[in-house]
Amino acid sequence: MAIQATAQRRFSFLQIAITLQTLTIFLQAVSAGLLLTSSYGETLHSVGARVMYGAAMLYVLAAVLAWKPGGGSPRPIWHASGFLVLASVQVVLGIAHIPAVHLPLGVLMFGLSVLALARR
Repeated sequence: MAIQATAQRRFSFLQIAITLQTLTIFLQAVSAGLLLTSSYGETLHSVGARVMYGAAMLYVLAAVLAWKPGGGSPRPIWHASGFLVLASVQVVLGIAHIPAVHLPLGVLMFGLSVLALARR
C-alpha cells in the first residue's frame, strides 16, 4: 500500500512538472505578444524564458524520479531530455534574435508539451 502511494505521488510530481512546463510555454507566447506591443514585454519574455527553462529541467528531474524506484520504462526521461534540448535551442535562437526559427519552434514545443500532458 505504501509503495502504491509513493508511486502515485511520483506520478503526480511528473504530471505537475509537465503541466508547469506547458503553462510556462503558453505564457511565453503571451509575453511574446506583449514584446511586440509594450515596453515591458521584453522583460516579461526574458524572465519567462528562464522560468520555462527551469520547468524543462524540473520535467527531467520528475521523469528520473518517477522511473528510478519502479524500474519502469526510461521513455519519459528521453522525452524530457529531448524537450530540454529543444528549450536550449529555443533560448539560443531567442538570444540570437532569429524569430523565423524561434517562433515556429515555440509553437512546436507547446504542441509537444500538450501532447505529453495528454499522455499522462
